[in-house]
Amino acid sequence: MDVPEKGALAGLGLEFVRVTEAAAYAASKMAGKGDQKGADQVAVDAMRNALNALDIAGEIVIGEGERDEAPMLFIGEKVGTGNGPKVDIALDPLEGTTLTAKGAANALAVIAVAEKGGLLNAPDTYMEKIAIGGGYPSGVVDLDTDPAENVRVLAKAKGVAPEEIAACILDRPRHEEMIAKVRSTGARVKLISDGDVAGVINTTDPSTGVDIYMGVGGAPEGVLAAAALRAIGGQMQARLVFRNDDERARADRIGITELDRKYELSELARSDVLFIASGVTDGSLLGGVHLRGGQVHIDTLLLSSAHNEMRWIRGRHPLGVFGD
Repeated sequence: MDVPEKGALAGLGLEFVRVTEAAAYAASKMAGKGDQKGADQVAVDAMRNALNALDIAGEIVIGEGERDEAPMLFIGEKVGTGNGPKVDIALDPLEGTTLTAKGAANALAVIAVAEKGGLLNAPDTYMEKIAIGGGYPSGVVDLDTDPAENVRVLAKAKGVAPEEIAACILDRPRHEEMIAKVRSTGARVKLISDGDVAGVINTTDPSTGVDIYMGVGGAPEGVLAAAALRAIGGQMQARLVFRNDDERARADRIGITELDRKYELSELARSDVLFIASGVTDGSLLGGVHLRGGQVHIDTLLLSSAHNEMRWIRGRHPLGVFGD
């Protein structure tokens, strides 16, 4: 049964589940083939086609680049028939292109939807992030605090020793100092090669063993992760990171003038949101796409901020339902 929503999001939950399912299925056929660009492209094509079949007046506010980088789903692209509610869309048709190419775990097809103006319109740059799950005092961790100190204050808030804290960090050379500081407290570090949307969401689920996410990753993934936390609870801060004048110009073109601004969760995702992720490959958050008994099996996570609700949907579809 679909999740009843408010306003522009009313009745759209399952419609967007079908969108991420289509992208996940398309990408899954490229799993293990070593072709990152090819996997991303088929996911983009499937997601665009599915979005354009919906009765919405949608605009991509978080995508894979700008108009001149099409055929990616670009920032500012209009999707849907244009006849339905006006919604902002953040998406990553394939979160984990490298993971998919290698046939590795945790690749996802992800989308977040909000009423017009509900999501930060961020450029396709990098973003510094820190996130924890729900149940902690407001402001217990801070983006501008030393990583070791964040671990210590989080441990105190949780009522455990720092040795019992686990931090999820992207395995990148830029994070070597951060990793060393976290480990200096005795805390554990869970390094991931890709997939920081799942990394942030894992902070909300005690079964994953992840307490805090920190580091620099993609800005699109940051807004998507914020939408998920808005739906199910948690804290997050973020700041855009610009490597050159071209990236600063991208921000200027979409109206971002405070380049050093530290964004709170409520600024990244400002209103009620739907967050939907379908598994491409098996992972800690969702199972991947599998063909069994002549059917396509796809696992999807649907989060609704209007109800602070989390639902797992196990889809079964006949072969050919996605047009192949």
